[in-house]
Amino acid sequence: MTRKSSLLFVSIFLLLSAMVIVSSAKPRKMVGIYELKKGDFSLKVTNWGATIISVILPDNKGKLDDVVLGYDKIGSYVNDTTYFGALVGRVANRIAGSRFNLNGKVYHLYPNDGKNSLHGGHRGFSRVIWDVKEKVDGEFPYITMHYNSFDGEQGFPGDLDVSVTYKIEEDYTLSVAMHAVPKNKPTPVNLAQHSYWNLAGHASGSILNHKVQIFASDVTPVDDELIPTGEIKPVSGTPFDFQTPTTVGSRIAHVKGGYDINYVLDSPVDGKGMRKVAVVEDLKSGRVMELWANQPGVQFYTGNMLKDQKGKGGATYEQHAGLCLETQDYPDALHHSNFPSEIYGHGDVYKHQMVYKFAVKKKK
Repeated sequence: MTRKSSLLFVSIFLLLSAMVIVSSAKPRKMVGIYELKKGDFSLKVTNWGATIISVILPDNKGKLDDVVLGYDKIGSYVNDTTYFGALVGRVANRIAGSRFNLNGKVYHLYPNDGKNSLHGGHRGFSRVIWDVKEKVDGEFPYITMHYNSFDGEQGFPGDLDVSVTYKIEEDYTLSVAMHAVPKNKPTPVNLAQHSYWNLAGHASGSILNHKVQIFASDVTPVDDELIPTGEIKPVSGTPFDFQTPTTVGSRIAHVKGGYDINYVLDSPVDGKGMRKVAVVEDLKSGRVMELWANQPGVQFYTGNMLKDQKGKGGATYEQHAGLCLETQDYPDALHHSNFPSEIYGHGDVYKHQMVYKFAVKKKK
């Protein structure tokens, strides 16, 4: 074989090899934006992180506005550190020391909050592309997204099938249904929806004048790293007491850094699952948000770490520009036997249901 023929043979071989590799590669997942709409109530979500990117509601004058913080472009969510609107997991909130013991084996996680793990690690569920399984328009529009978390992802054991459905149930009612099924190993699961709400409008400034009522008599106190101490303490007579409607800013100066703590929710109203979690009201716009869920806790966070955050429509989000109400299991439950367990094994199904009921109070 001549040198020229040899080079031609090598070139053809490499080309055919490349074609085989390309043809056998998995199709590339696409990221999109999807809208659900019913009358003048609408929301948009993206399958990047199963993220809510907008919720649009009228105020008491009929003016529509977006009431969640976020970005104009998907690329900004990819590099986001605020978790705007994301579905976080495999374990939401913090795990002390980025490690835990399960059935005699120590699992090491990715530390992304000092020495601790936060919201599933540096590449948790908020930083992956979910598959859009179904999107249905019509009277009650919904979208279902799915993600297959593999054994060892971010250090967690076992394969886990996860899905979330966002659905407009009725006028101004949004439900969020999260499901997860372990496939082969016991594993911790604690998912949370991490939207930042500002009922006056995402670009309207702080939420310190919002009235908040949280149906919880206790909190789980934390240390300087925001890790629960294992105690459960009553809120009565403390700045954490929102048992009656109270403006966010009325006592926030007495809480170091602002609110960022888990509330132990009162017993379910029906004695089984769903609990009335919180009611939020913006007096100026008249918008009211009522939250129900079937989880034992809720993280109340007042956007303490926001600073010069460039958001939608040229808005800049500063400290306390939005508030989060993240229904969840208690944080760091893996290290506190007195907290409800978040371990799920073969045959178990994790079910996390949330319902947001929005309303507008007309001016008298």
